Amino acid sequence: MRPLPVTDPGKPDIRSATRFLLWLAGRIVRPLSAAAFCGLLWLGSQALMPVVVREAIDDGLVPGDMHAVLLWSAVLLGLGVVQAVSGTVRRRLNTYISLSAGFRTVQLVVGHANRLGSSLERRVDDGELVSVGTSDMASIGNAFDVVGRTVGAVVSVILVAVVLLEQSATLGMLLIVALPAIILTMGYTLRPLHRRQEAYRDLQGELTSRLTDVVAGLRVLRGVGGETSFARSYRERSQRVRAAGERVAGAEALIRGAQVLLPGLLVGAVTWIGARAALSGSVTAGELVAFYAYAAFLVEPLGIFTETADRFARAHVAARRAIAVLALPALPALPAGSAGSAGSAGSAQDTDTQPVPAGARELSDEHSGLTVAPGAFLVVVAPPADGVRLADRLGGYADAPVTYGGLPLAGLPAEEVRRRILVVDNRSRLFRGPLRSALDPHGTADDTAIAAALRAAVAEDVVEALPEGLDTHITADGRRFSGGQRQRLVLARALLADPDVLVVVDPTSAVDAHTEDAIARRLRAARAGRTTVLISSSPLLLDRADQVAFLRDGRVAATGTHRDLLAAGADYRLVIQRETGEAPAGNASSTSLASRGSTE
Repeated sequence: MRPLPVTDPGKPDIRSATRFLLWLAGRIVRPLSAAAFCGLLWLGSQALMPVVVREAIDDGLVPGDMHAVLLWSAVLLGLGVVQAVSGTVRRRLNTYISLSAGFRTVQLVVGHANRLGSSLERRVDDGELVSVGTSDMASIGNAFDVVGRTVGAVVSVILVAVVLLEQSATLGMLLIVALPAIILTMGYTLRPLHRRQEAYRDLQGELTSRLTDVVAGLRVLRGVGGETSFARSYRERSQRVRAAGERVAGAEALIRGAQVLLPGLLVGAVTWIGARAALSGSVTAGELVAFYAYAAFLVEPLGIFTETADRFARAHVAARRAIAVLALPALPALPAGSAGSAGSAGSAQDTDTQPVPAGARELSDEHSGLTVAPGAFLVVVAPPADGVRLADRLGGYADAPVTYGGLPLAGLPAEEVRRRILVVDNRSRLFRGPLRSALDPHGTADDTAIAAALRAAVAEDVVEALPEGLDTHITADGRRFSGGQRQRLVLARALLADPDVLVVVDPTSAVDAHTEDAIARRLRAARAGRTTVLISSSPLLLDRADQVAFLRDGRVAATGTHRDLLAAGADYRLVIQRETGEAPAGNASSTSLASRGSTE
């Protein structure tokens, strides 16, 4: 068996949930076949035991032949050994199969989430992804866990039917008619369960999303006194989930009762018919015991059939959730054969990729008309939503006609694009662990480089205040830090990566004016010779820019220096007025505004 998780999860078939499950089965066909064979031995050996008992009674006990009794007892012992060994191996194989299917699903979803990049948060709820990685993973894995037992149950039922037909046509026909009837009845009882399970799954995903939102914003909620309101809302939602869970439990209780009642009726019918046949002398004592043993044995295969239908119905719902994520188009596509490629239908650009040009290159966005010269320190003034969309396009996270060095960005190898063009916005996060690892995930930078990045981001004081400096362990998303501290640490991480093109959205929105001025000066110096695009309307940053691009209605309306645009553009002055709270009028005020960031 291959180690788990696998290195390359493969390219899934996501045309439907059924095709996805069949694709998963094809990836683990060998362990599935081995589990099916072990399941056949496991239940097949149990199905043969009543035959052995019948022979031991009729050939040994009734005539008093102890040699025959010992012989058939040895055969019974051998069947018990086969059952024990095959059951143990089957259980091990089933565990591997379950984990393999679940892990492969999670790998595909996480890999595709990486490809979605910054667009992920706007297209998929956090709770939905968490549910795929927990409950949906378990549901898909549990479906494949039961395959070995299902194959054994089918073969054993056929074997029992053949033996009973040979001994008693009445009992054999009863079994042939009753079993499909019981299975169909159980299938009918599963339908309301599956509807309730799907509704429960939807509510559970919503509740998980709500919980992640509350945890992420707990500090803000406490600051505005909103904990009580959100706690009440969460309590109401959780009660809806509880009620949905109770409805699921009610349907499951009905099914469990049917699983006991229907096979029990079959056992009673077989025993009654067999007893009458024994009284009339048409069957022997051993055959009567075998009849009862078969009827009791059939309870287990019937339960397996019901469990199989239930598990695959749950897996079908879970698979639909997984492929809903995998089907989201991601641009640009990863190179063919690369690890983590989810192969989603609808992913653009499966064509051959081109090499990324070396050195600083021109970056151009046809949608907005923005062109960024190599090595420029450019600040873009745009409405918040337009600014975020522009950053996504420049970073290759959206389907848009963007070129880098004259080549379409979507046609370049994604790993190279990610290495050369880095987008940072206020959704960027810090991860749990030592701060050093959060700033330098690859572990390639020395203390001198880290210190230089922290200084450029004006974040030295943040690290100096920590008890163990860079080795201090931080919580998820750096919740021990204020918004401004976290913003500066994220900027330091981006500077440490040293990309050819750095795109930053509102890098100083959470800091004071003194810190903002220091960031403006140091950031320009640190990025000398490399392309930097800042999306901001801060006068302190604008005055440091080589060039300012002003976007109106998503298009570049004007370009020039900050002072030139203040002097010439009324719309531009209104944007800066909203930023600063001042009312620039004429060149004198414009100069005053522009000079706010000029003093070092």
